[in-house]
Amino acid sequence: MISISYLQMVIFISVVWIIVRAVCCIRKGRFDIGREAALLLVYICIVVVVRFTFCPFGTVYGKVQPLLFDKNRIFPPWVNFVPFVYLFDYPEMRDAILNLVGNIAMFIPLGIVWPSVFRELNTHTRAIAAGVGVSLCIEILQLPFFDRASDIDDLLLNSFGYILGYGIYVAVKKTVAIVRSKRKKANA
Repeated sequence: MISISYLQMVIFISVVWIIVRAVCCIRKGRFDIGREAALLLVYICIVVVVRFTFCPFGTVYGKVQPLLFDKNRIFPPWVNFVPFVYLFDYPEMRDAILNLVGNIAMFIPLGIVWPSVFRELNTHTRAIAAGVGVSLCIEILQLPFFDRASDIDDLLLNSFGYILGYGIYVAVKKTVAIVRSKRKKANA
């Protein structure tokens, strides 16, 4: 059995992030501190989402529990394709509500940050496809880990959270545009 700690995951993500950002800066021939600061928000979103999607939620003695891989326990993978069957299948309602709210809330920042940072997500379709795609990738990546579950409910709730965040982003963007337009008219 292989135990992958959250710290190991963060180190791996950080090393990959630094290499990718360095290659991008070298290819562009410049280092844009403003762009890198905005991308830092993306990095933070990724690290937080990895924590809550790959590591068990609770802690043991104040430490985040590791992700466990056991080649003998990969099959059959735990997959739920039927929506809302296990949504409230918890010993206490408090845990079910925490799962429901947590899966939505965790992706709201992604829905706000990603479209504001990545210009390619300039249409509703692209932005929403990116959020759903990230959630789908997470569910697929969880397949080989016996203590994780790939669940349609998680996909739906994460996607809803992303879309909610994207809605906030669009509303703020439109409000800012209206305020600027009114200021422009008032100054003219």
